[in-house]
Amino acid sequence: MFTLQFFRTVFLPPYERAEVRKHMDEYGAKSLPLVGTTGVLIGLILAMQSRPVLARFGAELYVPALVSVSVIRELGPIITALVVAGRVSSGIGAELGSMRVTEQIDAMEVSGIDPLKYLVVPRTIACTLLLPLLTGIVNMLAILGAYVAVSTEMNMSWNLYSYGAVNSLWLRDVIPGILKTIVFGFIIGIVGCYRGYHASGGTEGVGRAATSAVVIASLALLVTDMVLVKIVVMLWG
Repeated sequence: MFTLQFFRTVFLPPYERAEVRKHMDEYGAKSLPLVGTTGVLIGLILAMQSRPVLARFGAELYVPALVSVSVIRELGPIITALVVAGRVSSGIGAELGSMRVTEQIDAMEVSGIDPLKYLVVPRTIACTLLLPLLTGIVNMLAILGAYVAVSTEMNMSWNLYSYGAVNSLWLRDVIPGILKTIVFGFIIGIVGCYRGYHASGGTEGVGRAATSAVVIASLALLVTDMVLVKIVVMLWG
């Protein structure tokens, strides 16, 4: 019901573009160091783990292809979403929860201001637009991180690595990964807003709202990812 209220409200003027930009800057700039570091580590770990396994079959040259396809199709989108959910969704839940328990949201309703329009819609749109950008950065950093591991352990040149990484990617690898991040961003925003918007019980309620926002958003992301992967496999293989 909360999601339906969001869609009924999002298309009605006035449009809070300034609030959307503010939240995109707030969530994106502060999340970038964390997700960037995560992306580099993903590439390093994946390359170091996969190289010995592929070496058993004499297929070490396929490490760049394995890393790029794994990161673009699955690891990049879902790990970025989980990291952002841990930081952003909890922050939204705590922020709106504190506004609810201190009756700021009630004051907005009494003043004739729609709190859903001013508080929920900009935050959810910002998360929806922001996550594809963060995922793209994570994907690039993961591929670069994998190159560090490959060049160190295998002495592979950048030209050979980039050729294997890029030529192994098809549109059916890239497009689903991008579309998934839009859904993931919406889930992160709407869950955090819902838990904060309906918080109760004083300061303890704010803590519960922040914690439950992370737990519910993370679980919803994993379940949604499973469903989307099944749909993509059925459509494109």
